[in-house]
Amino acid sequence: MRIAITGSIATDHLMAFPGRFAEQLMPDQLATVSLSFLVDDLEVRRGGVAANIALGLGRLGLAPVLVGAVGPDFGAYDGWLRQHGVDTASVRVSTERQTARFMCTTDLDRNQIASFYAGAMSEAREIELAPVAARSGGLDLVLVSPNDPAAMVRHTEECRALGRPFAADPGQQIARMDGADLRCLVDGAWVLFTNEYEAALLCKHTDRTREEILDGVGTWITTLGADGIRIERSGEEPLMVAAVPVADPVEPTGLGDAFRAGFLAATAWGLDMQRAAQLGCALAAVTLRQIGPQGDELDFPVLLAEIRAAYGDQAADELAPHLDALVGEQR
Repeated sequence: MRIAITGSIATDHLMAFPGRFAEQLMPDQLATVSLSFLVDDLEVRRGGVAANIALGLGRLGLAPVLVGAVGPDFGAYDGWLRQHGVDTASVRVSTERQTARFMCTTDLDRNQIASFYAGAMSEAREIELAPVAARSGGLDLVLVSPNDPAAMVRHTEECRALGRPFAADPGQQIARMDGADLRCLVDGAWVLFTNEYEAALLCKHTDRTREEILDGVGTWITTLGADGIRIERSGEEPLMVAAVPVADPVEPTGLGDAFRAGFLAATAWGLDMQRAAQLGCALAAVTLRQIGPQGDELDFPVLLAEIRAAYGDQAADELAPHLDALVGEQR
């Protein structure tokens, strides 16, 4: 299965605040907020939603096509992605702007305050999907993840015109886009990904109920943090998938991206959505124990043992042939 991942490619600047944001916010002064947080740690890591997901798919043995825009500072990052099986030949390199920057501060409760500088990402709207599909031998699925808003709309419309299935992952761009564009992004999607807050925001900005949005997509997957995953289809009872418990959480950036990589990989292997969500949750737990969204190489036997402990023998046995094959590739 050939999957194209469209979206942001960025450098992450991750900081840790040894306090709680809520204790510094004064309800009667929110109209005039002026805060500066003295942080203890700074980690500079490779990131961006599309790059994170593509790297995760590459580590799981797929050969995803990454589609996005970067600056001339992309060289070392490009090599890292290619090393992990990501096809970066369709990444546009700007001559004028630097690669996007994500600057995020996390407090003791793992709440986050972030800023995002688009930089070269604004040129993603110039990328056409038809040549990408032709060069890569065809695309079976396109994930449209947070990116330049015009690029997201363009790539979704191109998927419809080309007859390519697409998954919608509007994420943090929901707050930036108007209702018409958001409806364009989600209508007809094979899968819609959101977290719980984004789900509520999507309803508000599209002026639709959950049921109305659900009627227009194949499946709606909502990540619920420590409460796991909710999988919904119109006219059916929701399916809940528990999160994998993490006793020693470190840093939450990239959890959703890790989940998406696991989910898409398992569906590419022909497994059902419950198994796909279980693999996604297990990968999210791995990410939560690390700093940054592209941490250490995966230890597949440990991952499989964790899946067995969390979801039972049947889940582990169905995923085992695929994960065991990846152990051989690592050697």
